[in-house]
Amino acid sequence: MPFIHMMTNVSVSEAAEKAMKEAFGKAISIIPGKSEQWLMADIEGEHRLYLAGSGEPAAMVEVSLYGSAAGETYNKLTGAVTETVVKNLGIDPARVYVKYAETPYWGWNGENF
Repeated sequence: MPFIHMMTNVSVSEAAEKAMKEAFGKAISIIPGKSEQWLMADIEGEHRLYLAGSGEPAAMVEVSLYGSAAGETYNKLTGAVTETVVKNLGIDPARVYVKYAETPYWGWNGENF
């Protein structure tokens, strides 16, 4: 039950959005037991987003998941997510943050897992 929420202060074309959705779908499988089948993604452009006081192109990616994963797994996923943002939006990787949130409870279809 992963969820990826990507916010950026640049415009995201339909083509870039589709490519990122597909790339996030592949990347989530880096986490054992996770797949695109259960991935929900939200890709938002043109946010008022500042990093180090600058409005230069930047992105914040939040990855939420049911359960947990090892640190080295998150490191690999951070690389894949950052590469996706850089490739599709041209944002400097030093201006991309990736945040992880683990939860023991996740609701779906009217009940919790």
